[in-house]
Order: sequence, then C-alpha cells, then structure tokens
Amino acid sequence: MNETMNQRPLTVSRALSGLQGTTRVPGDKSISHRSLMFAALATGQTRVSGLLEGEDVLRTADAMRALGATITQDGDVWVIDGRGVSALSEPEDVLDMGNSGTAARLLSGILATQPFLSVMTGDASLRSRPMRRVTVPLSETGAVFEAREGGRLPMAIRGTCEAKPLSYRLPVASAQVKSAVLLAGLNAQGQTVVEEPVATRDHTENMLRHFGVPVAVEVMEDGGRRIALTGPAQLSARDVVVPGDPSSAAFPIVAALLVPGSDVLITGVGLNVLRTGLFQTLREMGGDLEVLNERIEGGEPVGDLRVRYSALRGVAVPPARAPSMIDEYPVLAVACAFAEGESRLQGLEELRVKESDRLAATVALLDVNGAATTVEGDDLIVHGLKGDVGGGHVTTHMDHRLAMSAIVFGLAAHKPVSVDDTAFIETSFPGFVELMNALGAGIR
Repeated sequence: MNETMNQRPLTVSRALSGLQGTTRVPGDKSISHRSLMFAALATGQTRVSGLLEGEDVLRTADAMRALGATITQDGDVWVIDGRGVSALSEPEDVLDMGNSGTAARLLSGILATQPFLSVMTGDASLRSRPMRRVTVPLSETGAVFEAREGGRLPMAIRGTCEAKPLSYRLPVASAQVKSAVLLAGLNAQGQTVVEEPVATRDHTENMLRHFGVPVAVEVMEDGGRRIALTGPAQLSARDVVVPGDPSSAAFPIVAALLVPGSDVLITGVGLNVLRTGLFQTLREMGGDLEVLNERIEGGEPVGDLRVRYSALRGVAVPPARAPSMIDEYPVLAVACAFAEGESRLQGLEELRVKESDRLAATVALLDVNGAATTVEGDDLIVHGLKGDVGGGHVTTHMDHRLAMSAIVFGLAAHKPVSVDDTAFIETSFPGFVELMNALGAGIR
C-alpha cells in the first residue's frame, strides 16, 4: 500500500453493549506468505485455500510472479505453478514489498542463492526498518547486498550460483531471520544450521516438511533449538489450507474480554503452540477463553475460540514467551491497562524493529489515553485501572497492529479515542472494522 493513499482517521467510542456473534478472522499472514513462496519454489501445481488477501500478501504474490511463478485464482483458491528452487527468473523491475517486513526478509533468503541481480524496496515504513539482521548472515553464502545506510531498503541483491551453507546462531530470537537462513540453504551445497536461543514460530519448518524437505529439529541443553536441512533440496507441490491468523484473532478476543456482556465465537483459528502465548497469558489474567473443536488442517493445529467478558488481573509475562506472541504485545498492553493491578511484560527488544518502534509507540498509545506505564530496559510495566481512561489521539506510524490496538482500547475506554490513520489495517486484516461492527462494536 503506497504512502500516497488517503489516510483513514476514525474515532472509537465505548461499546455500550456486549460484543456478540460468530466470526472468522482472515487467514494466517505468516503461513500465507510462506505458502506463496514455497509453492513458487516447488515443482508442480499447488492450490492454496484460505489465503489472506491483504496488501502484504498480495505483494508477495506479485514478487513471486515477477520471479517466474504462474499465480492465478480459481474462485477462492489460489493456484501456483512453481519453477523449482534453482529455476527462478531475474525480475525485470524492482520488487516492491509494500509494508511487509516478513516478505522482504524471507525473500532476501531466497534471492541470496539465485544467480541474478534483484532490487527490493517497500513503502516508507518498510524502508525505515533495518535489514542487516538478515543481510549479515546471508552475505556468508557468497551473496552481495547493497543497501542504504543502516542496511535499509531499497536494496540490491547479487545472488550467488555457488552458495555456501550457513551455520548461524541467532543473537536475538527471530523467526524471520531463521527462515531467511533456511531458505538460502535450500540452494546451498551441504548442511545449513540455525540455532535459536528460544523457540520461535516454526511455520517455515512445518511447511518445508509439507513440501517434502526433511528438516531436523533438536532441543539444545540451554532450551534453544537447532534446526538443520541439507541442500540442494527439492520441493514438491502440495496443497495448503491456511488457518485463521491467531495474531488477527487477538483483537476481537481482547475486545470481547474487555467489553461487558460479550460472548464471541471465532472459528478456525490456528493453534500452533509457538503462536499462542497471548492465549496463555490472557487465561493467566483470568480471561474466559475456551478452545472448541480442535483439529489438524494442513499440518497445523486449528480450533474454535469462545471468548466471554472477564474481569482481568495483572500478570507477569516472562521474556521466554515473547517469540510466541511478539506481534500481540500492543493489544496485550491494552488488556493490561484495563486489568486490576500491575503487569510486567518482559524482554520486548524485538518490538523496537517492527513496523514502528512498537515498544515506544505502545507506550505512547497508553500514555496519551491516561493509562500509566513505565519502561525499564526492554520491559514494559502497565499500571492497570488508574481511573477514567481514553480521550487521546493515537499516532499509528503506519503500523496496522497499533491502529487495531487503539481501536480495541477505544471500545473499552470511558472517553472516545481517535486514531490518525487506519488505512494500513488492510495490509494484514482486510475488513477489520466491518468485522468488529458486525459483532456490535459501533466503530465510526
């Protein structure tokens, strides 16, 4: 979504009656990105259902088309005819990844071991985010990266045709960096190894196996994980069913917990244990969150979530849980602002390099609306239930999750909350306002 588009400000007032009804959130964003990329790298035809059709994922589809894959739609099903791991084509133009850091970083891993030149850019938000966390390890394959100061986009990638396998220990837990290294390893001769200090979301490992690539995972003595694959590898086309995104489900879940009288059922949500840290935390806070109809779809656990209004209490969230809920901290902080007592959210350094400095922006969201906060290093302390809150104007910094978190805050606040721009919500959650209003939110 380009930065010349019109902003969409809105004002959110307290929901005077409970949220009610059954709904389904869009497909998982992480799995949607990967399904398009992996299908393009596979030989044969892959059919993907449930794909998130937000702006970020559509940018990934455009990029894989530019690299030679044929991608069409058959009703609600996306059909991808892949090129194979080593047979992508040099793009004729710059690859514009819009607002998606996930797409840009994962694609860097793919392009590092393709024998051609490619250039990648994004919108103003993406161009402000650091890429050195992926380009530094990927350079060891033999690829050459030329970027703006600080390793920022636009960036030129001169891929290598004789890629060296990597052995890399992540300095900070990051599923994006892990995935970039593993994707580079698909086209390298020998074993590629990634060690992560704590387990991060494992959609890349799951989907590689789904497409026929053996991936070995070992739990290390320090509690981290060692992930290894051997290249060059071949992917075989496999159909994919994308579950509902737990990060998207977070917003109607927290809203239902905070608005008195709420009783909401969200169907078909992904329940990968490396993505459900928020659900565990909300239960620890006293949230009435029930999982129904658990099943496996496309290699991922899925279930329906029933959520009812609950009186929440403060919580201490350990840093080891951060990778399983890194995108959900802004809306968790909103829940903490309405909880009884103090909450301490620990180990949030990864939030500083998201679509915005999400830690600083989350603090600003709460502070401008009268919620008391303290930051100690990489820990956020939220002092809950400190009188009437709301009435603030939230600056979103083109960050979709901040915008949705601010809307949830407004639904529970005593005074209306205004949001400077909600246009970028479409990058990850198309139809968010309409979905919330269908449950009774009354957002205008």
